[in-house]
Amino acid sequence: MEPTGAASAADCELERIRLAYSRRTNNSLYSMFAPAQMLSLQERERRILRKLARFGYATELGKARILDVGCGSGFGLREFLRWGARPENLYGIDLMPDRIAEARTLCPAKTTLVCQSATEIRDFEGRFDLIVQSTVFTSILDPAMKRQIASEMLRLLSPGGLIIWYDFHVSNPANPDVRGIRRKEIAGLFPGCMIHLEKLTLAPPIGRRVARINYTMYGALSALRVLNTHYLGIIMKA
Repeated sequence: MEPTGAASAADCELERIRLAYSRRTNNSLYSMFAPAQMLSLQERERRILRKLARFGYATELGKARILDVGCGSGFGLREFLRWGARPENLYGIDLMPDRIAEARTLCPAKTTLVCQSATEIRDFEGRFDLIVQSTVFTSILDPAMKRQIASEMLRLLSPGGLIIWYDFHVSNPANPDVRGIRRKEIAGLFPGCMIHLEKLTLAPPIGRRVARINYTMYGALSALRVLNTHYLGIIMKA
Protein backbone atom coordinates (compact mmCIF):
# COMPACT_ATOMS: atom_id res chain seq x y z
CA MET A 1 0.00 0.00 0.00
CA GLU A 2 1.34 3.41 -0.94
CA PRO A 3 1.70 5.88 1.96
CA THR A 4 -0.91 8.62 2.07
CA GLY A 5 0.08 12.21 1.39
CA ALA A 6 -0.38 13.09 5.04
CA ALA A 7 1.72 10.15 6.21
CA SER A 8 4.43 10.97 3.69
CA ALA A 9 4.53 14.62 4.76
CA ALA A 10 4.82 13.58 8.41
CA ASP A 11 7.65 11.18 7.61
CA CYS A 12 9.49 13.92 5.73
CA GLU A 13 9.11 16.32 8.63
CA LEU A 14 10.36 13.74 11.13
CA GLU A 15 13.39 13.07 8.96
CA ARG A 16 14.07 16.80 8.63
CA ILE A 17 13.98 17.14 12.43
CA ARG A 18 16.34 14.17 12.88
CA LEU A 19 18.83 15.69 10.45
CA ALA A 20 18.57 19.11 12.10
CA TYR A 21 19.32 17.67 15.54
CA SER A 22 22.16 15.54 14.21
CA ARG A 23 23.86 18.72 12.98
CA ARG A 24 23.83 20.30 16.45
CA THR A 25 27.35 19.47 17.58
CA ASN A 26 28.34 22.54 19.63
CA ASN A 27 27.34 21.19 23.04
CA SER A 28 29.62 23.64 24.86
CA LEU A 29 26.94 26.33 24.55
CA TYR A 30 24.63 24.19 26.68
CA SER A 31 27.14 23.15 29.31
CA MET A 32 26.40 24.08 32.92
CA PHE A 33 29.94 25.49 32.97
CA ALA A 34 28.89 28.14 30.41
CA PRO A 35 27.87 31.13 32.57
CA ALA A 36 24.80 32.13 30.55
CA GLN A 37 23.49 28.57 30.42
CA MET A 38 24.02 28.16 34.17
CA LEU A 39 22.17 31.40 34.94
CA SER A 40 19.27 30.67 32.58
CA LEU A 41 18.80 27.17 34.00
CA GLN A 42 18.89 28.44 37.56
CA GLU A 43 16.32 31.11 36.69
CA ARG A 44 14.07 28.55 35.00
CA GLU A 45 14.36 26.17 37.95
CA ARG A 46 13.24 28.85 40.40
CA ARG A 47 10.22 29.75 38.28
CA ILE A 48 9.16 26.14 37.69
CA LEU A 49 9.44 25.27 41.38
CA ARG A 50 7.36 28.32 42.23
CA LYS A 51 4.66 27.21 39.79
CA LEU A 52 4.71 23.63 41.05
CA ALA A 53 4.33 24.84 44.63
CA ARG A 54 1.42 27.04 43.61
CA PHE A 55 -0.44 24.00 42.29
CA GLY A 56 0.28 21.83 45.31
CA TYR A 57 3.24 19.80 44.08
CA ALA A 58 5.63 20.93 46.81
CA THR A 59 4.40 17.97 48.89
CA GLU A 60 2.93 15.78 46.14
CA LEU A 61 5.72 15.59 43.56
CA GLY A 62 6.77 12.16 44.80
CA LYS A 63 3.38 10.79 43.74
CA ALA A 64 3.16 12.55 40.37
CA ARG A 65 3.49 10.68 37.08
CA ILE A 66 5.65 12.84 34.82
CA LEU A 67 6.19 12.63 31.05
CA ASP A 68 8.95 14.59 29.31
CA VAL A 69 8.18 14.94 25.59
CA GLY A 70 11.50 15.35 23.79
CA CYS A 71 13.50 14.38 26.87
CA GLY A 72 16.90 14.33 25.14
CA SER A 73 19.54 12.88 27.44
CA GLY A 74 17.17 13.12 30.41
CA PHE A 75 18.38 16.35 32.00
CA GLY A 76 14.85 17.51 32.79
CA LEU A 77 13.88 14.14 34.25
CA ARG A 78 16.91 14.20 36.53
CA GLU A 79 15.90 17.68 37.69
CA PHE A 80 12.53 16.29 38.75
CA LEU A 81 14.34 13.57 40.70
CA ARG A 82 16.31 16.24 42.50
CA TRP A 83 13.08 18.02 43.36
CA GLY A 84 11.52 14.90 44.88
CA ALA A 85 9.97 12.86 42.05
CA ARG A 86 10.31 9.06 42.04
CA PRO A 87 12.19 7.33 39.19
CA GLU A 88 9.40 4.78 38.67
CA ASN A 89 7.04 7.70 37.94
CA LEU A 90 9.28 9.29 35.31
CA TYR A 91 8.77 8.71 31.59
CA GLY A 92 10.61 10.21 28.65
CA ILE A 93 10.36 9.99 24.88
CA ASP A 94 12.69 11.35 22.23
CA LEU A 95 13.04 11.02 18.48
CA MET A 96 16.82 10.56 18.57
CA PRO A 97 18.13 7.06 19.47
CA ASP A 98 21.52 8.34 20.63
CA ARG A 99 19.88 10.72 23.11
CA ILE A 100 17.68 7.99 24.55
CA ALA A 101 20.75 5.74 24.83
CA GLU A 102 22.57 8.48 26.75
CA ALA A 103 19.53 9.07 28.97
CA ARG A 104 19.48 5.38 29.87
CA THR A 105 23.06 5.61 31.11
CA LEU A 106 22.39 8.75 33.17
CA CYS A 107 18.91 8.17 34.61
CA PRO A 108 17.95 5.58 37.25
CA ALA A 109 17.05 2.14 35.93
CA LYS A 110 13.40 2.51 36.93
CA THR A 111 12.94 5.50 34.63
CA THR A 112 10.99 4.57 31.47
CA LEU A 113 12.65 5.88 28.32
CA VAL A 114 11.38 5.20 24.80
CA CYS A 115 12.66 6.27 21.39
CA GLN A 116 9.59 7.31 19.42
CA SER A 117 7.81 10.21 17.78
CA ALA A 118 5.53 12.32 19.93
CA THR A 119 2.88 12.32 17.19
CA GLU A 120 1.55 9.03 18.56
CA ILE A 121 2.70 8.38 22.11
CA ARG A 122 2.52 4.65 22.71
CA ASP A 123 3.82 2.21 25.33
CA PHE A 124 2.53 4.12 28.36
CA GLU A 125 -0.43 3.04 30.47
CA GLY A 126 -2.69 5.59 32.13
CA ARG A 127 -2.35 9.34 32.29
CA PHE A 128 0.15 11.86 33.57
CA ASP A 129 -0.07 14.54 36.22
CA LEU A 130 2.71 16.60 34.64
CA ILE A 131 3.72 16.69 30.98
CA VAL A 132 6.79 18.73 30.05
CA GLN A 133 7.93 20.05 26.71
CA SER A 134 11.07 22.12 26.36
CA THR A 135 11.97 23.63 22.95
CA VAL A 136 10.22 20.84 21.07
CA PHE A 137 7.47 22.71 19.24
CA THR A 138 9.80 25.33 17.79
CA SER A 139 11.76 22.53 16.12
CA ILE A 140 8.62 21.47 14.21
CA LEU A 141 7.79 23.45 11.09
CA ASP A 142 4.74 21.44 10.03
CA PRO A 143 1.55 22.92 11.60
CA ALA A 144 -0.32 19.60 11.38
CA MET A 145 2.39 17.82 13.34
CA LYS A 146 2.33 20.49 16.03
CA ARG A 147 -1.43 20.03 16.38
CA GLN A 148 -1.07 16.24 16.55
CA ILE A 149 1.55 16.37 19.32
CA ALA A 150 -0.47 18.92 21.30
CA SER A 151 -3.50 16.64 20.97
CA GLU A 152 -1.49 13.66 22.25
CA MET A 153 -0.28 15.65 25.24
CA LEU A 154 -3.84 16.64 26.13
CA ARG A 155 -5.04 13.07 25.65
CA LEU A 156 -2.49 11.79 28.15
CA LEU A 157 -2.96 14.60 30.69
CA SER A 158 -4.88 13.57 33.79
CA PRO A 159 -7.81 15.68 35.06
CA GLY A 160 -6.29 18.58 36.96
CA GLY A 161 -2.87 17.87 35.47
CA LEU A 162 -0.44 20.46 34.14
CA ILE A 163 1.53 20.89 30.95
CA ILE A 164 4.77 22.75 31.60
CA TRP A 165 5.73 24.68 28.46
CA TYR A 166 9.15 26.16 27.79
CA ASP A 167 9.91 27.36 24.28
CA PHE A 168 11.00 30.48 22.47
CA HIS A 169 8.56 32.95 20.96
CA VAL A 170 10.98 34.64 18.56
CA SER A 171 12.50 33.12 15.45
CA ASN A 172 16.24 32.83 14.96
CA PRO A 173 17.11 34.23 11.50
CA ALA A 174 20.38 32.31 11.59
CA ASN A 175 18.63 28.96 12.12
CA PRO A 176 16.05 27.97 9.47
CA ASP A 177 15.37 24.68 11.29
CA VAL A 178 13.36 26.37 14.04
CA ARG A 179 10.50 28.84 14.24
CA GLY A 180 9.30 30.82 17.25
CA ILE A 181 5.81 30.21 18.62
CA ARG A 182 3.78 33.18 19.76
CA ARG A 183 1.00 33.29 22.34
CA LYS A 184 -1.80 33.10 19.76
CA GLU A 185 -0.40 29.94 18.19
CA ILE A 186 -0.02 28.27 21.59
CA ALA A 187 -3.68 29.07 22.34
CA GLY A 188 -4.64 27.49 19.01
CA LEU A 189 -2.70 24.33 19.78
CA PHE A 190 -4.45 23.91 23.14
CA PRO A 191 -8.01 25.14 22.52
CA GLY A 192 -10.24 25.61 25.51
CA CYS A 193 -7.33 25.37 27.95
CA MET A 194 -6.29 27.82 30.62
CA ILE A 195 -2.86 29.11 29.63
CA HIS A 196 -0.52 31.27 31.66
CA LEU A 197 2.71 32.38 30.00
CA GLU A 198 5.56 34.55 31.22
CA LYS A 199 8.58 35.74 29.31
CA LEU A 200 11.82 34.17 30.48
CA THR A 201 15.47 33.75 29.43
CA LEU A 202 17.57 36.62 28.25
CA ALA A 203 18.22 36.38 24.50
CA PRO A 204 21.13 33.90 24.30
CA PRO A 205 23.52 36.05 22.18
CA ILE A 206 23.05 38.91 24.64
CA GLY A 207 23.01 36.65 27.69
CA ARG A 208 26.33 35.02 26.80
CA ARG A 209 28.07 38.39 26.58
CA VAL A 210 26.50 39.81 29.73
CA ALA A 211 27.08 36.66 31.81
CA ARG A 212 30.81 36.83 31.09
CA ILE A 213 30.85 40.35 32.53
CA ASN A 214 28.50 40.31 35.51
CA TYR A 215 25.99 37.79 36.87
CA THR A 216 23.93 40.47 38.63
CA MET A 217 23.59 42.41 35.39
CA TYR A 218 22.33 39.26 33.68
CA GLY A 219 19.63 38.83 36.30
CA ALA A 220 18.60 42.47 36.14
CA LEU A 221 18.25 42.47 32.36
CA SER A 222 16.28 39.22 32.42
CA ALA A 223 13.95 40.61 35.10
CA LEU A 224 12.98 43.44 32.72
CA ARG A 225 11.67 40.75 30.29
CA VAL A 226 12.05 43.12 27.32
CA LEU A 227 14.95 41.08 25.88
CA ASN A 228 13.64 37.66 26.92
CA THR A 229 13.09 35.18 24.10
CA HIS A 230 11.19 32.28 25.70
CA TYR A 231 7.84 31.58 27.28
CA LEU A 232 7.58 29.55 30.45
CA GLY A 233 3.99 28.48 30.81
CA ILE A 234 1.41 26.35 32.56
CA ILE A 235 -1.37 24.84 30.45
CA MET A 236 -4.43 23.25 32.07
CA LYS A 237 -7.60 21.77 30.69
CA ALA A 238 -10.49 24.11 31.47
